Amino acid sequence: MRLLKPWRLFLLGLVFGMAVILSNCGTPSNTVSNNSPTGPTPAAVPAGALVYGAGGPPINLEPGNITDGNSVIVIDQIYNRLTDFKPGTVELEPSLATEWSSSKDGKTWTFKLRSGVKFHDGTDFDAEAVKFNVERWWDAKNPNGFREAGKNYPIWKDFFGGFKGEKNSLVKDVAVVDKSTIKFVLNQPFAAFPSAIGSGYFGMASPAAVKKAGAKYGTPGSLAVGTGPFVFQEWRSGDRIILEKNPSYWKTGTPKVNQLVIRFVDDPAARLAQLRAGQLDFSVDLTPDQLKEVQGDPNLEAVVRPSFNVGYLALNPSYEPLSKPEVRRAIAQTLNKQAIVKAFWGELGKYDSQFIPPALNLAESDRVKDYEFNPQQAKAMLAKAGYPNGFDLDLWYMPVSRPYFPTPKPIAEAFAADLSAIGIRVKLLTKDWSAYLADRLKPPGFQAFMMGWTGDYGDPDNFYYPHFGPGSTGDLGNWKNPKVLELLDRGRASGDKAARAKIYAEVSEILHGEAVRLPIVHSQPLLGKRKNVKGWIPSPLGSESFEDVSKNLAGDNVPIMLAA
Repeated sequence: MRLLKPWRLFLLGLVFGMAVILSNCGTPSNTVSNNSPTGPTPAAVPAGALVYGAGGPPINLEPGNITDGNSVIVIDQIYNRLTDFKPGTVELEPSLATEWSSSKDGKTWTFKLRSGVKFHDGTDFDAEAVKFNVERWWDAKNPNGFREAGKNYPIWKDFFGGFKGEKNSLVKDVAVVDKSTIKFVLNQPFAAFPSAIGSGYFGMASPAAVKKAGAKYGTPGSLAVGTGPFVFQEWRSGDRIILEKNPSYWKTGTPKVNQLVIRFVDDPAARLAQLRAGQLDFSVDLTPDQLKEVQGDPNLEAVVRPSFNVGYLALNPSYEPLSKPEVRRAIAQTLNKQAIVKAFWGELGKYDSQFIPPALNLAESDRVKDYEFNPQQAKAMLAKAGYPNGFDLDLWYMPVSRPYFPTPKPIAEAFAADLSAIGIRVKLLTKDWSAYLADRLKPPGFQAFMMGWTGDYGDPDNFYYPHFGPGSTGDLGNWKNPKVLELLDRGRASGDKAARAKIYAEVSEILHGEAVRLPIVHSQPLLGKRKNVKGWIPSPLGSESFEDVSKNLAGDNVPIMLAA
């Protein structure tokens, strides 16, 4: 594969540098941001408070009704799930459920629940509470789902095929066996069900709190009540969320701090500046080019999250000329992924032809090779498809940094520069993060857009099903491939590891030819912390509880300040 010419690499670097500079000068009027590297006049926070720098605000704090990582990271502090993952791994471990088992046919899963656990409001966690939560996600007619207020629980459909009564619904019934036993009856076997229901989206909320808050549950000014290590106190829109230690947490000896403050700092340069100034104790999604700066600061330590993600460019077949696979493949041939990944991720990024990350390489296909970077061939392909002079293309980029796309705008500009070589005239667009996520799903969706995914459990199903399974392609105009759907169902039903690997390899081969979601990068997200912060073990799944994180005040001479 040919690399970008030296002058193009120089321009990429220049674009990147200018984007960082400009991002510190102001933000678009349709975003809520605090991007100043030092922030407003700082205000002291209580001694011992742990201050985390998030890449942006959560959409809401309602389990089952979010799809973004900024929401999951806060939810992980307030709620527990039925199952969890051992720190730093994708290996399943007990949480609110102490054990689980399946029937011989794989269609019934039974979970034994932990006794004596209380929600933050003092009410009991039990099987009825589990049923309450699951039914409001799964049953579109459940009155406690408040769908009339616009709640639609898209992640449930992405993971489990559909809602109650729908043809593709994986779940057939949820039944209380006794106070400490809950049973899930499925329409077909799903070997990864305990891992899927344990993903970060499906925290258990207090039924009493949900009923009390109604449709406003989980929004600023309302309630967010779980069983987790921290208790929700306050959400200051555009600024921070304040959580307090749960004194009755069922895990003895945790959490390690009395207060956790989660600040919303959209810009990576601002996050690093505030980390260096002591306004943040630890933070995520720094840009790869900031690695040397972190390593050069005696008070900081670089932390790398294990790669378990994909950043991709989606091409919506609802639009002409993207409805033609040969046009989508021409675009794939025109993007110089090798040079782009090297320019923007350096040693922290990997490019390949597979949608699933390297950690799941047992399910890769050796027959899938990355598209050759060949603009001349792509231009000829475009002409043969009926577009000798190219066409106009709207390309949407996210307004916040994410683990897979730490600097979205300059990366989008690199895409646009490559596509111009074959006559595709790109218009770059963005909008507020919550609107970006919602509007891409409104028919017919965005024409082309950047998006990504950090895995929620260690199985290829978690990458393929939410992106190509039943009901998961609303952002692609409900595009579907019947063979892919058949294979995904077979993969879920099979308990044989080797057979599943072959199934997912075939899925990879089909998707490579269809080119509707072009994998760009599998990144190792760069994180940073002050050296007095201990016990932080980043999860490859993209978020983790901070219950074991502490800081030694005597080990840091910088006053802990928080922007007011």
